Amino acid sequence: MGDLRSHNWSMAGYRGQCAGMFGGGLDGRPQEPRYAAGLSPRASLGVPARGRGAGEPMSPQTAAMILRRFEEPDEVRAMTLGRFELVRLGGMTVGRATYQPGWRWSEHVGRGLGQARCQVEHVGLVVAGAATAAFADGRVIEMRAGDLFYIPSEPHDSWVLGNEPYVSLHFLGADHYAK
Repeated sequence: MGDLRSHNWSMAGYRGQCAGMFGGGLDGRPQEPRYAAGLSPRASLGVPARGRGAGEPMSPQTAAMILRRFEEPDEVRAMTLGRFELVRLGGMTVGRATYQPGWRWSEHVGRGLGQARCQVEHVGLVVAGAATAAFADGRVIEMRAGDLFYIPSEPHDSWVLGNEPYVSLHFLGADHYAK
């Protein structure tokens, strides 16, 4: 996106990593879109400005795409030591899981659902920290920042590894998770 947005699209480390992508500036505060000098949002996308001044945001009536942020989720599923935020757009639901050290699915989610293991199929991306996917047959898979993961609907537990919070995005299974 270059200079079209004020967001930092790189991973900059915990307490600011992906802050631009998931929360605002690197200081964690939300930021408004900023457009390249002399370009309107439409011109930035290769569309003539149609008489608006440079840097004016598009009105909802002329927007050709939707931008959403996890700071304004459609739903939040809160649990001890964690939360799961849901954003719905483009016909799909994307979830952001944030778990603190000590979080464990079987204890902090499953107990309330009367389940020992999660049975939801997941496709996601680990943004920060590390966690496990532990299966009944004894397999324990570690997932770390930068890993894309697929977890089948085979029953599994999960827990945070280490002393850093774990953050992941969920592209499949978010609608059914923790409910």
